[in-house]
Amino acid sequence: MRVAVWFLVVLLAFGFAQKRVVLGVGGKTAIVYLPLTVVERLGYFKEEGLDVVSQDLQAGSRALQALIGGSVEVVMGYYDHTIQMQAQGRDIVAFVQVGRYPAIVLGVRSDLADQVRSIPDLKGRRVGVTAPGSSTHFFLNYLLVKNGLKPTDVAVVGVSVGAQAVAAVQNRQVEAISNVEPAITLLEERGLIKVLADTRSTKGTREVLGGEYPAAVLYTTRAWLERNPDTAQRLVNAMVRGLRWMQGKSPEEIAAVLPEEYFLGDRALYLKVLKNSLESFSPTGRFSDTAPLRPLTVLSAFDPNVARAQIDLKRTYTNAFVDQVPKR
Repeated sequence: MRVAVWFLVVLLAFGFAQKRVVLGVGGKTAIVYLPLTVVERLGYFKEEGLDVVSQDLQAGSRALQALIGGSVEVVMGYYDHTIQMQAQGRDIVAFVQVGRYPAIVLGVRSDLADQVRSIPDLKGRRVGVTAPGSSTHFFLNYLLVKNGLKPTDVAVVGVSVGAQAVAAVQNRQVEAISNVEPAITLLEERGLIKVLADTRSTKGTREVLGGEYPAAVLYTTRAWLERNPDTAQRLVNAMVRGLRWMQGKSPEEIAAVLPEEYFLGDRALYLKVLKNSLESFSPTGRFSDTAPLRPLTVLSAFDPNVARAQIDLKRTYTNAFVDQVPKR
């Protein structure tokens, strides 16, 4: 009898054991990746039987390299990397959409605003991005090309996100910056930058990029997705539940579940950032059939590999998991 009871306990333990997933994120404190922290803090991953180990790699390009190198299994990063990788012969798939606008801003230091009045005036300037090869860099390249310059007409400097990005402007390491919240609002509130291009809202994204633009997503290799469909489904269940929870919540309610260090010493300002950012998040986690065309257009403008490739957008994302999320 004791042996039978012990065997049952072992079976139950294995049945309820949490599946470990190593997830890389391109700057965890950035507002664009906020739903990941919300889901973690609300315990939704654990309720799905997942032990998600997040590695904050501070930039999208570093998170992508970690995936390719095998040190992480899944990435919370920007969708455009899936297109870039397909052009290089790598099969990377986004499987839940978190952000429907990039929420990236290009700004110039306020003390140079009389010299840099528009994007063409950036020629010869030092511009900060989260890291070379990241989506903030892609955004900058696209705007340069769109305005008659070449990506090589500026010097790109990696400044990470959050406090590091703010410090890079304050210390005059860069003359302009392409970055995300909360750094941008902190810089604006302190009078340190003048905005040249802004995709934090529906209106701004439409003006700069033409419309909805899939941004923050979970992506991985097709091989991992095919080997781990149950784990992928549980990740998506948790993420979509988090996105649903955020709908209709006030900035104060969302901030209440976040770590204190996310506020960068100014909770009131962070609440303002949250208020201005909420419409950038997807309410459903689902990709539209037309929005992925915009990242393809953007990348094709300056990346010759993408411009030459026959990109099959249908292989860069899937709604199969989002469509199976319980309607609770």
